[in-house]
Amino acid sequence: MKTKYQDTQQHLLDTGQAIFAAKGFSGVGLSHILQQAGVPKGSFYHYFKSKEHFGQSVLEHYFSHYLKRLALLLDEPGVTSRSRLINYLERWRHNYSSSEGVQDCLVVKLSAEVADLSEAMRLALRDGTARIIQRIAVCLEAGIADGSITSDEPQQTACIIYQQWLGASLLTKLHRDATHVDLAMQMTQQLLSAT
Repeated sequence: MKTKYQDTQQHLLDTGQAIFAAKGFSGVGLSHILQQAGVPKGSFYHYFKSKEHFGQSVLEHYFSHYLKRLALLLDEPGVTSRSRLINYLERWRHNYSSSEGVQDCLVVKLSAEVADLSEAMRLALRDGTARIIQRIAVCLEAGIADGSITSDEPQQTACIIYQQWLGASLLTKLHRDATHVDLAMQMTQQLLSAT
């Protein structure tokens, strides 16, 4: 059974994630976050030392859940590792090219903004993205083992794929069309077949 403490803290984290995904970190004040969450200022400071600590906690929470969802996609039984990775990237592509404009990736939204503002948040982003890249590398290694991927350098290839998709996501936001994520998919397909 969850305690009231966990429920309130979770509610603040969920609210913060939605707000930061929409407006960024610097563009929103603490009062707006508290108003959206319906939580008094005193309660906020019971859970978080500062807005920066809150931002760090939101990022850690985001990566924790993202990695759980990623594991479900990359560990799907009965599917080759290549198909698992492509399914994950197709969801990413859809997220950035759908007519609803759903673009809730905190890495894309916050990396450039907070890297120079907050060391704690920069480290949370760095560590979280490193875990995603490592998880992609594990999938690539499994694909090499099952014969569905022919790349020789799974760690390097995972890093290239992730960098490529982050860049494509940023360009997609700027151009407001799917050209860049479509190109990222084509390039990824080529990387997975490299010998």
